[in-house]
Amino acid sequence: MADQVAVDAKRILLRYGAPIAVLDKVSTSHRIEFAREIAKTPLADREDRLRELLVQGGYIDAGVRPKKRRRSAS
Repeated sequence: MADQVAVDAKRILLRYGAPIAVLDKVSTSHRIEFAREIAKTPLADREDRLRELLVQGGYIDAGVRPKKRRRSAS
């Protein structure tokens, strides 16, 4: 059960913009914690909130802005 929670947490964080290289450095407990926080955040604010959590956790630098993701037309 805990493994599935961790997998779902990783999917949520990837969905809202966590870079794979960064996410591999995030502990499982933090992934779950961050995903729970994101789930409580309004949809429009989720990417920004995730970035804040990653900065606060020391996983990314606050000064580096992420590349905008392209949406597929399909």
